[in-house]
Amino acid sequence: MKRFFSDIKKFGNYITYSAQSELKAEVAGSFLSWLWWILDPMLYMAVYSFIAILIFNRPEPHFPVFVFVGLNVWQFFSKSLKSSVGIISANRGIVSKVYLPKHMFVLSKMCVLAFKMFVSFGLTAVFLIFDCLFGDPVQITFRILYLIPLFVLLFIGTFAVSLFIMHFGVFVEDLSNVITVVLQLGFYVSGVFFSLENRLTGDLAILGKILTNVNPLAFIMADMRTAILGGDSFHFVAFAVWFVIASIAAILGVRLVYNFENSYVKVI
Repeated sequence: MKRFFSDIKKFGNYITYSAQSELKAEVAGSFLSWLWWILDPMLYMAVYSFIAILIFNRPEPHFPVFVFVGLNVWQFFSKSLKSSVGIISANRGIVSKVYLPKHMFVLSKMCVLAFKMFVSFGLTAVFLIFDCLFGDPVQITFRILYLIPLFVLLFIGTFAVSLFIMHFGVFVEDLSNVITVVLQLGFYVSGVFFSLENRLTGDLAILGKILTNVNPLAFIMADMRTAILGGDSFHFVAFAVWFVIASIAAILGVRLVYNFENSYVKVI
């Protein structure tokens, strides 16, 4: 990992420049520019609000904040994975001409998506103010600081999975189709717009807790909601376990890319 952090320091300017260039290109090519970073999750929230409230008639408490947290976490994770599948081929011109550690492509894309996620997360404050004025007030406590390690875990875990997908995406052309199907399943078992622990009750209550703890995205969403909306149902043991697993996976992913990055040029 010493080489990894050395490369981060050496090529950090590329990550910053590449991320800024992509963000500026998106703004320049859109009529509503940066507003889409906010409108995109809001429109999805409207769709899921319609499904939960009008069709199932079982919305979660403080539903706008609840679903907004889930959507932002899910979109960051899913878009990072989808972009990693063909990211080497997409940067063929750079890969074939100059040496650049290949994980830099993943980090650059994740920085772009993380920036959008944090911009969208700012809207949760608006929803909380709205609840305080017109609904059930939310008591904000120091527990909201728990969001920081949760974001760190989300970034490390997403980076680790993205590295493996980037690697195998070079050699397996159909991997993007598999990732799409897996992510569709993951969307529903992660509780993006519903609580697994609240929905699975009675004899299925244990199943709800198990699914929340064995699915890192599910418990990250659950604990982020708890940190923002209040409550005591944090999953600290699951956090510790998944932080160790994510860190080890990230180390293995970095080593895998370093060992095979010279062969990527031959394949693409």
